[in-house]
Order: sequence, then C-alpha cells, then structure tokens
Amino acid sequence: MSARHPGPPAAGGPGTLLKACGAVSAREVAAAAAGGADCVGLWHGIPGGRAELAEHTARGLAAEARSHGVEPVLVTFGDDPAALAAAADRTGVRWVQLHAYQLPRVVGGLRERAPGAVPVKVLHVDGGGRCLELRLADAYARAGTEMFLLDTATADGRVGSTGQALDAVGVLRIADRLPRPFLLAGGVTAARRADYDRVVEHPMFAGVDVDTGARGGDGELSETAVTELSRAWRTGRGRRKERS
Repeated sequence: MSARHPGPPAAGGPGTLLKACGAVSAREVAAAAAGGADCVGLWHGIPGGRAELAEHTARGLAAEARSHGVEPVLVTFGDDPAALAAAADRTGVRWVQLHAYQLPRVVGGLRERAPGAVPVKVLHVDGGGRCLELRLADAYARAGTEMFLLDTATADGRVGSTGQALDAVGVLRIADRLPRPFLLAGGVTAARRADYDRVVEHPMFAGVDVDTGARGGDGELSETAVTELSRAWRTGRGRRKERS
C-alpha cells in the first residue's frame, strides 16, 4: 500500500486538503492531479453508484493517482470490516472513506485487520442542520477514525455527491463537537468559498471534498475546475503548484 502520506494533515494547517471525488478514468485522475488535488476518491462498494468501479479498475486508478503524487481514497458503503480490509489491500489504498451509516465497530474492525488504514468517516447533515451521527463522534474516534467528512443527507435519503451545500453556521456547531479534523463536502465550489470564512478558520477544518464542483461541462473531473477550487480554498498541492 501507499506510504506517501502518513495520515491526515493537522487541522487548518498548510496541508489543507482538496479531495476530488468520483474519478472513473486515468484521464480524470490526471486532470485532478494537474489541477492541484491532494486526494482522489474512487467509488467501490456503492451499488448502483454512477462512479462505481470494479476492483481491478480501482486498483489501476489508485496506482495512477500515486504516480501523480495524489493519495487515492476508497469511497464505500461497505460495512464488513474483513471485506473492507481485503479490498483496501487488493487495491493498494490506505485511506478508506466510510460513506454510509456504518457503526463505530466497523471502523474498529477495519483498523484491527488493516492497522495501516486511514479511516475517514462521513457524518451526514440533514436540511435542518442536524448531524445524524454526531452523538457517535467520540466512539468513532476511539475506534480509530482519523478524519471526519461532513456531507449533506437530502430529504429523499440521498447521500454523497448531492451538490447541496451545507449551512456554515450549522457546520460550525458540529465542528465544535468533533474530536478529529474534518473535511467539508456538500455543494462545495470556488464561488462559495467566501460563505465559509469562519469554517476555514476553525481549528478542526482540514479541507474540502468536491465532486460536482470539480467537473467541467462534459461532466468529467476538470483540471480547470480543480485549479479554481484549489486557488479559492488555498489547499496544499494547489499552493505548492502556485509557487512552482
């Protein structure tokens, strides 16, 4: 497995991350990398998902990401720790984003079977600003979660890649109670950056996770769109790219 990144960056520090999610081709991975993305999300174990990848495809794109200096992230609804550990091993991916409603024991089971894994647990926020799993945040951290990701849960039950933005005030209320750094997702764009000034200043803010806002008019991950995001949110590789 990759050893390029030892783990998540310090919250709010110069290593602030930009994750471009839902790559399905080497071209998209290369575009995300060229735009300054730090991580690329690869969907595996999301039945019916528009960006779902077969295991061999995820393995190939993970290798492609590493060749560009980008960390691959396995994004999954899976809840079997043994199967998750095996998939991470076979694809060569360390970062595993648990994107459904997996319980803390799933995180713990993954860490037991794959001690080098970096679990990222999504916390879902509804239209009223309520975080459905916030009461479990400490348990997730004790189980081995290294980073949280705040994302929208829609009224009709959709989670992930909804394009619906989270309210900054609600994000701050949740962030104050998190024991680990978090990525912000949910309708993130370059144009909306100013709406989240206080979120970016929060000591637990670690970066952004973008799908819809990282795409061009053809629906693919776009170097131009990712570059705009990187500049607006002042993320790690993007800042280094500007200086080079």
